[in-house]
Amino acid sequence: MTVSLRGTREVKDTYQIIRLAGLLDAFSEPTFKKALTKAVEDGPKSIVLDLSKIDFIDSSGLGSLVQLFKKVQNEQGKLQIVTNPRVTQTMKMVHLEQFFSLNTSVEAAVGKLKA
Repeated sequence: MTVSLRGTREVKDTYQIIRLAGLLDAFSEPTFKKALTKAVEDGPKSIVLDLSKIDFIDSSGLGSLVQLFKKVQNEQGKLQIVTNPRVTQTMKMVHLEQFFSLNTSVEAAVGKLKA
């Protein structure tokens, strides 16, 4: 059995960077949701979510991103997402690129958090 989603969490003073790799799909979504909910609750509330190493994202993964966005907003934080062309294309197919703040690098995402 392989793990379909792997990740790391790096906590800074006013934000955290969560880097994910693999598949964000129906199989990994419960673990993703649990881990990210805990990360928001533990703080800091603002998050850079690096999805640049995600190979595939399905509707379950997109739904959990929307839930994460709402949780971060409710906690008075900000969410910046780093994508790759595949993730961006999937988000555009369902018009989520208008909903999320998408970035091409972690540095750009951090810059928007600090702005």
